[in-house]
Amino acid sequence: MLESVFTSTPAAERIIVALDCTREEAMDLAEILRGKARWVKVGMTLYYACGPSIVAAFKQRGFNVFLDLKLHDIPFQIEGAAYAAAMTGADMITMHTLGGVDMLKGAQRGVEKAARERNGNIAVTLGITVLTSMDEAALNQIGIDRAPADQVKLLAGVAQEAGISGVVASPQEAAMLREALGPRAYVVTPGVRPAGADKGDQSRVATPAQAFENGASHIVIGRPVTKADDPAAAFDAIVAEL
Repeated sequence: MLESVFTSTPAAERIIVALDCTREEAMDLAEILRGKARWVKVGMTLYYACGPSIVAAFKQRGFNVFLDLKLHDIPFQIEGAAYAAAMTGADMITMHTLGGVDMLKGAQRGVEKAARERNGNIAVTLGITVLTSMDEAALNQIGIDRAPADQVKLLAGVAQEAGISGVVASPQEAAMLREALGPRAYVVTPGVRPAGADKGDQSRVATPAQAFENGASHIVIGRPVTKADDPAAAFDAIVAEL
């Protein structure tokens, strides 16, 4: 398999902890994980409840922020939305590849404009391919007559043509994506569960070690850490496995 440039990065810096909870719970978890985890994910649940200030709160505590809003609209709207998202200080931003090449190019323009105005780094742009909760039957229900892996590959090609930083897909497609997108592409995989953990509402899953072995640059883990009796110990156990 094609080697990734992310392989030499310490495992703890490639794990994104998903904080899909209330602000109070998220701040408590941030304090618990401070000095251990480098990345936290702010999704719709937290962002819609708190607004842009939640990104600043995590940045002030030393975290990198994966802002997972899955933007999807006409190119003009997405350019503005990506700009606004990047202006919060977020380090990674997501948008649906189903919006097409022009929409994704708009997102890239938006984050680049924000970087110029902030005098900072350009946020990583990630195209959502097929949600990890979806299987072939779920795709068929919405008129897509392809296996999930085939649909992921097609949409990854859209992301590559648009020139964005990478994609989000299940760990089961990570090896194929690494070969298709090259060593520098971000391949971020949710649907990661430690061995023996409950799958919850995820369909296409793998363990953390399998995800990295398959070529993921970063993995997203939520409930196995955030719902653990001891979140810090749960995070440390995942790092130790890697």
